[in-house]
Amino acid sequence: MQRIKSFASELAVFGIKEARSAIFAGSFFALLFLSNHIPLGGLPRYDFLFIAAIAIQVVLYLAKLETKDEIKTIFLFHVIGLVLELYKTHPSIGSWSYPEDAFLKIGTVPLYSGFMYAAIGSYIAQAWKIFRLELVSPPSYAWSVVLCATIYANFFTNHFLPDARLLLIPAVFIFFGKTDVRFTAKDKERSMPLSLSFILIAFFIWIAENVSTFYGAWQYPDQIHAWSAVSAQKITSWFLMVIISFIIVAYLKHFKAAHKRPEA
Repeated sequence: MQRIKSFASELAVFGIKEARSAIFAGSFFALLFLSNHIPLGGLPRYDFLFIAAIAIQVVLYLAKLETKDEIKTIFLFHVIGLVLELYKTHPSIGSWSYPEDAFLKIGTVPLYSGFMYAAIGSYIAQAWKIFRLELVSPPSYAWSVVLCATIYANFFTNHFLPDARLLLIPAVFIFFGKTDVRFTAKDKERSMPLSLSFILIAFFIWIAENVSTFYGAWQYPDQIHAWSAVSAQKITSWFLMVIISFIIVAYLKHFKAAHKRPEA
């Protein structure tokens, strides 16, 4: 009975810390829901979401929940996401689209969209601190960058070359095959294969994606006339995108620690 109570207590703490780690993503999705139900005084909803996302970042920084280095990392995710969005939403590609108007946009892409990618980076950065993550037997950082660049390039080239994800996904499991991630929810340190953590994060992003498209954050071609669940195949895309986010945060939190300086 004591073991059950101890496990239940640790599970509860784990859930609370997960919620804390997702503070930016959770706040953003709450605003996405509320933006459908509150008067915006003529301000386009997508512009409201962009302004609100910046406000959330300011609050997190002032509350010392995010550091300057973490904000820089999140901004990098924003840029990476926007570049991909510009390509994927181009009329000649049309992988998805944004059904509503916005003033704050570049081409076909409202600026708020980059924060959906930034939310992934924010979650990983927060979880790294809150769960005191440590990588066991991490692969070479240089080769990790090569893997990330190859994954990112495939998101572009798969429209005119064979999709390499069937090679990239097994390569990820081989590359990170010996790497575990240690974390502490309450008192006891636990570990799991790093690749498994990628799968779990990708799965929950896919759930968030279903919620987002339901509330009109963006839409896939088969959702234009009526909403339908996002294909589970998208989990593989998020699986690969999570790796890019993780490696960038790993540099900030793990490899950079070798030359540690106080964060602002």
